[in-house]
Amino acid sequence: MDLGLKDRVYVVTGATRGLGNAAARELVADGAKVVVTGRDEDTASGAASSLGPNAVGVAADNGAAETPARLIAGARKHFGGFDGILISVGGPPPGFAADNTDEQWTVAFESVFLGAVRLARAAAEELGEGGVIGFVLSGSVHEPIPGLTISNGLRPGLAGFAKSLANELGPRGIRVVGLLPSRIDTDRVRQLDGLSADPEATRAANEARIPLRRYGTPEEFGRTAAFLLSPAASYLTGIMLPVDGGMRGGF
Repeated sequence: MDLGLKDRVYVVTGATRGLGNAAARELVADGAKVVVTGRDEDTASGAASSLGPNAVGVAADNGAAETPARLIAGARKHFGGFDGILISVGGPPPGFAADNTDEQWTVAFESVFLGAVRLARAAAEELGEGGVIGFVLSGSVHEPIPGLTISNGLRPGLAGFAKSLANELGPRGIRVVGLLPSRIDTDRVRQLDGLSADPEATRAANEARIPLRRYGTPEEFGRTAAFLLSPAASYLTGIMLPVDGGMRGGF
């Protein structure tokens, strides 16, 4: 199936590793050109080099007010266009309501929430018909995850913002989509499992709750993201797609 990605230009934030990197890798594999971002210039450049000539790395902080305009300008400069953005950012620190500090909430809000809102608003101003804005969120949009109180507080709010944005941009032919990963086998998920007294038992217990009885792979997430961002998904907007092996209890 031709996804229609050849020579389309995307910005993918937080793409030096994990889910953002997996999405960028699949986009490039299907012919897209990608600006990948990370906080460190060397890491961002290294990630882009591993993707080949159709990727360029840019050091950027999602929480910085000047970042959106700089990234979009970079896409136009390096690749001559801008067709969409996938907004991904590392998860906020774990902890329960009594553990997380005001500072942790503030930092997470700036990067995870407000930074994503700024990126989406800037993209909306620059995109034309057929453009797409994607958010990497979390299964916590539907079901809070114990020990991830900050994420539980911020991700559902972003999903609501994304839905509102989809309604506002739909008449212009711009789509807005969200991805809700759950137990994908990334460094972040392994780190969270490692916080328990018995990480192997924790993983086994989580796998037992997943109908497919295993964690997902980054590649599986990346392929799903590439499809949602592609012209092949041209009639999908305002959706929050679980990528979780059926772990979500609802339907």
